[in-house]
Amino acid sequence: MRLRALLETEALGLRLLGGEDELDRTVRGVMTTDLRDPSRYLSGGELVLTGLAWRREPADSERFVRILATAGVAGLAAGEAEISSTPDDLVEACARHRLPLFSVDEKVSFASITEYVVRQVSGERAGDLAAVVDRHRRLMTSGPAGGGPEVVLDLLGSDLDLRAWVLSPTGRVIAGSSLAGTGPALPPEVAAMLAGEQLAAARSGRRGPHRVLSGTTTYSLFPIRGAGAGPSDIRETVLSDWLLAVEADAGDWPAERLDLLHGVTQLIAVERERRDAARTVRRRLAQEVLELVQTNASPAEIAARLRVAAPVLLPGPVTAPHWQVVVAKVEWTDGEGDELAGGPVAQSLLEEALVAPEAVGAEPSDRIAVAHTGDEAVALVPLPATVADAVTDTEQPADASGSGLHADALLAVIRTPLSKGLDGDGRLTLGVSAPVLSAEGLRGALEEARHARRVAAARPGRVCAAGHQELASHVLLLPFVPDDVRRAFTARLLDPLREYDHRHRAELIPTLEAFLDSDGSWTRCATRLHLHVNTLRYRVGRIEQLTGRDLSRLEDKLDFFLALRMS
Repeated sequence: MRLRALLETEALGLRLLGGEDELDRTVRGVMTTDLRDPSRYLSGGELVLTGLAWRREPADSERFVRILATAGVAGLAAGEAEISSTPDDLVEACARHRLPLFSVDEKVSFASITEYVVRQVSGERAGDLAAVVDRHRRLMTSGPAGGGPEVVLDLLGSDLDLRAWVLSPTGRVIAGSSLAGTGPALPPEVAAMLAGEQLAAARSGRRGPHRVLSGTTTYSLFPIRGAGAGPSDIRETVLSDWLLAVEADAGDWPAERLDLLHGVTQLIAVERERRDAARTVRRRLAQEVLELVQTNASPAEIAARLRVAAPVLLPGPVTAPHWQVVVAKVEWTDGEGDELAGGPVAQSLLEEALVAPEAVGAEPSDRIAVAHTGDEAVALVPLPATVADAVTDTEQPADASGSGLHADALLAVIRTPLSKGLDGDGRLTLGVSAPVLSAEGLRGALEEARHARRVAAARPGRVCAAGHQELASHVLLLPFVPDDVRRAFTARLLDPLREYDHRHRAELIPTLEAFLDSDGSWTRCATRLHLHVNTLRYRVGRIEQLTGRDLSRLEDKLDFFLALRMS
């Protein structure tokens, strides 16, 4: 259909503002967008509908119109629902680029225009595509309240009888038709297998959709490309791209249905870009904390920055959370990846990989802040202060080593699928610190995570991880170990006792020193401290409860001995 026909349809509420000589252009589709750069979603011939949310200053109009003209769109229609009139700078930019410009009456919805255009362009696909584009409009204009990827998958289920899931590169379910009650959930082992197959196919350069057989069920996999016009090297995004898994064999699908599914992936990509943009604040907070830690800023300055980060990462009533640090590095062993910036690749990977596999949706990744420096990425993970609260309220153990992220559990989730994405020429190594209770311990946690990553790098395998549990023994506290690692070790053992002493004046630290100096003799230690033996036993019991250690064990006595000597 021609642009002229749209202008002549009074029900559409279009008013021509410029480009009368170009009204014979053919309209092949329609797109609603408020992205500053929608070029990657344009193929040419579209009528672009926009609410002008991308315009922040007059200069933005020239840039936006130039992008549309370069993409070969048929025309631009600006809605008047949020503005009194179309800005002059937009009218002038369209005139310079010979792009027809319309205004849309505020009483006419973009959905009405979309449905009309779709019916005219392709009657046989009107129902499906009108619904898809309408969902697109809702996603782009309503924000998170529009429903995200779930509404698109609901459409596939209700209109096309297709069950589908959006998966992370580790196989975590981000969205799925099964969540709407249309069938059983996708088994975790199947999801991980599908993610691995998609990563392998992407690295091999095979074009999608990729068909995978699991038992008697065939799945078709469609890649969901991340933001940007496309990397020059697939390794820049392969470890973080989402995928759409459809429970069907797409091998015999007509071209129209394949086009429809590719359109669905574009809609989901738009929603992902929206959510990725929300990560900017968290990334900046993590970068600021990392820079303060690495430049030896004062604990008070670091603590102030953490107080800003805490409510962003843990919305709602928040006390002082525990913090955990994860360091990741991606390396390519064939020499051809030397020019790749490893830090951003590892940053995007950590933002996906650190979410618990059972957590459905994209929102759980909003609880992680990841920065990058050089070739490594550093994740700052807040842990709800349930353990710290328990210490304050019920005097339970303050040691958080049993909570938070564990390297072994993390490795079990990501190793199989990500190994396929590394495709024999890459390596991913991760180090996980122990949780720390204060800004003062964060520098040690960072060094501890880096040291753990170096331990992981010494192991064979494409994906390796090591955790703080492997560094918690005195065996590794030798002179060549970095000072900050030693500080992390002593803080983990002694900080709970210092905090308890500060609150209760219980003198647990002096009691521990005297007990070790007395070689664990109850009688000699009680005499030295002028205490009854029962009082001494109570204090030692409290020390063991707060730290999770056993002072009848030689190993734990030695660890405490070293911690006291190094503090």
